Amino acid sequence: MNKRIFLSAPHMSGNELKYIEKVFESNYIAPLGEYVNKFEQSIKNYTGATNALAVTSGTAAIHLALRVLGIGKGDDVLASSFTFIGSVNAILYQNANPVFIDSDKKSWNLSSKLLTKYLKNCKKKPKALILTHLYGMSADIEKIAKICKKNDIYLIEDAAESLGATYKGKHTGTFGDFGIYSFNGNKILTTSGGGMLVSSNEKWIKKAMFYSTQAKGPFIHYEHEEYGYNYRMSNVLAAIGVAQMEVIEDRVLKKREIFEWYKEFLGECDDVEFMPELKNSRGNRWLTAMTFKNSDYNKIMEALEKINIESRPLWKPMHMQKLFKKSKRYVDGTSEKLYDHGLCVASSTIMTKDDVKMICDVIIKNLAL
Repeated sequence: MNKRIFLSAPHMSGNELKYIEKVFESNYIAPLGEYVNKFEQSIKNYTGATNALAVTSGTAAIHLALRVLGIGKGDDVLASSFTFIGSVNAILYQNANPVFIDSDKKSWNLSSKLLTKYLKNCKKKPKALILTHLYGMSADIEKIAKICKKNDIYLIEDAAESLGATYKGKHTGTFGDFGIYSFNGNKILTTSGGGMLVSSNEKWIKKAMFYSTQAKGPFIHYEHEEYGYNYRMSNVLAAIGVAQMEVIEDRVLKKREIFEWYKEFLGECDDVEFMPELKNSRGNRWLTAMTFKNSDYNKIMEALEKINIESRPLWKPMHMQKLFKKSKRYVDGTSEKLYDHGLCVASSTIMTKDDVKMICDVIIKNLAL
């Protein structure tokens, strides 16, 4: 059997062990240390973010953002419906109410038109919007940011999947009041687990840092006037992150090259449509995502699995999940249709063009004629 080809496997730069050894030499193993600072600085240098906070996960970063912004019990928080649940769980942590907005066809991301319509008709003003840049592709972020500003709604960009993606040359995650990145095991860069919170507001980032370290007061003893969390990233994981950031552009270019290979081999198949890329944007193509007009993606998934190749359905929209059956939503069926017909295919940066051709041959063989 073929060696397993994963959806998005970790890909080390070569310097991870060297930096980890330096961490062990310093004996700063726990949260905080030289490499936490270096990792935060590398994100700021790359994305243009003015402030950054390294934390345990992307979800932790979203949670901190909501807490800092004062989102609490009974507040409505808008969110992309077509996303991973980690994008919206933090709304529940704060006892707030998620309100799901559907996607548009031109980007597969949150629809600015539906957002505008909802805001015109809603009886209760939302406090914030958590916008996901799906599969590493930029949403119509400039327009959405303007809508949020006009309506006095905080904007949190979930750029967990889109590190390296830009809109008009500006990095996703840096348009809103807060942005978050994820370094989970299958992301474009990984620290095994971890996240980053960014913002142009230094005061907010300092408050998030306070909450992320158990809300310890400025005393030599442990004094607490508020509750907090154990959300800071360890120096060991940050060392991995520093090494990973050294190759971020290489990884983005390779992901985009892999997408072009899929497009080359499947571009003439009428049954296949790829996730679009907005004009003036550069997605990182974290995962190559496609839909089939007539074919059954389950059949294709099963055929790929038989030769040890991982693939995955598109995200099941949050408004379709049992957990959120009572939540408000403003949908038009776009994300449901994408979910019913879509598949993410292997996009690991260690893949070769021959690997992609093998996958495409299986897809073509299993298309409905």
